[in-house]
Amino acid sequence: MEMAIAEIITIGNEVVTGRTINTNASHIAWRLTSIGFMVKRIIAIRDDEEDIKETIVDSIRKNPNLIVTSGGLGPTYDDKTLESIGNALNLDLEINQEALAMIKGKYSKKGLPLTEEREKMAYLPRGAMPVRNDEGIAPGVTFEYKGIQFLCTPGVPQEMENVLENFILTHLKVKPNVFYYEESFTIKGVGESSLASVIKEIVKKYNLYVKSHPKGRELLNPELEIQIAGSSPSRDKIVDLVKSCRKELEEKIKEKFGVSPQ
Repeated sequence: MEMAIAEIITIGNEVVTGRTINTNASHIAWRLTSIGFMVKRIIAIRDDEEDIKETIVDSIRKNPNLIVTSGGLGPTYDDKTLESIGNALNLDLEINQEALAMIKGKYSKKGLPLTEEREKMAYLPRGAMPVRNDEGIAPGVTFEYKGIQFLCTPGVPQEMENVLENFILTHLKVKPNVFYYEESFTIKGVGESSLASVIKEIVKKYNLYVKSHPKGRELLNPELEIQIAGSSPSRDKIVDLVKSCRKELEEKIKEKFGVSPQ
């Protein structure tokens, strides 16, 4: 089964310094995975033009179907995402009239003038389209380059989430013909290293993604969340496969460790 591939680039000094937890990356990855994409990489970089350019060029070399960036679309001097992408891809930035109307309308409702800094958010790469942002000012931006679709979202989480949903509903061109499904359960009193051989055996049989996520301490109070996930063109097939895998795994755990999954 050929998968649709995505890469995620989160941009912001506050992310790489640890000041801000990178929840945007996890949300974008989860949302794309839920509609059938395989997220190959998540990259976090500073608000630095050269870093952005190098990262964009490197992602293009990987030839994914979709590249999503988060951050750097605002009105301040350090919001450099679109300018850097334009320089990397030799795409001039120009006033996009649709984006300008979106921005002007929001400020007009507040009785605020359209300053040079605010107008900056309407400069998009040539040929790009704005994506509606119902939670803030700066629109998202989407365009294609060498068959790769780009989505640039704001960095504020609620704005990013809104733009991402609007993009998926109205602009996304590569829609994977697969259904993603997952289930999870928790076990207590079993360490991850003890369970590793059981998971390895079950993965060979079912060819699903089975992952243990530690919630406690291995040698003191071990607790594991077990995730079972997969994708298939057939919804019924993948649901049945995940459920069968879960049932067998739970039985093996109970038989070997005397622990009932929760």
